[in-house]
Amino acid sequence: MGNSFSNIAAFQSLHIVMLGLDSAGKTTVLYRLKFNEFVNTVPTIGFNTERIKLSNGTAKGISCHFWDVGGQEKLRPLWKSYSRCTDGIIYVVDSVDVDRLEEAKTELHKVTKFAENQGTPLLVIANKQDLPKSLPVHEIEKQLALHELSPSTTYHVQPACAIIGEGLHEGMDKLYEMIANVIWLKCADTTCWLSPSFF
Repeated sequence: MGNSFSNIAAFQSLHIVMLGLDSAGKTTVLYRLKFNEFVNTVPTIGFNTERIKLSNGTAKGISCHFWDVGGQEKLRPLWKSYSRCTDGIIYVVDSVDVDRLEEAKTELHKVTKFAENQGTPLLVIANKQDLPKSLPVHEIEKQLALHELSPSTTYHVQPACAIIGEGLHEGMDKLYEMIANVIWLKCADTTCWLSPSFF
């Protein structure tokens, strides 16, 4: 299966949408992945988009088109259109802001229940793990009720600190592997073969 990943990657630029409540750290994640350094950001009004070639781990060399969509309540109705037909969803949560985890759970489950997102791989980035009182990953997984997601939705929860980049490359490796598995299974179901024409 490992060889399959590289074959898939050779022909495809992945479309990744990044969601989460306001102030969770989505844009910081985006620009840490792009520039490998901390970039001061302002609240996203609308969206940010970047094409990034990943530089580390299993996903090294993979080209991704990221869409970072604003998390303010008035912008969340846009999430459906931006996540339609995406290869993967990154959902960023603030590990310290316990009071908003219920809200984060509600919004996450709305997105994953859209018909177009059934089976779309999900990477949950538990951001701000460097701060005191940050919840551990197992508690965030429980609070977000990830076990209630559709059985077709594979997911991974990655502890991270976007400011210094800790955990981000490991998370992208996991997301890439989940996406590659989905593409491989679709390919097997349609008895196609991995070629540029398929992608």
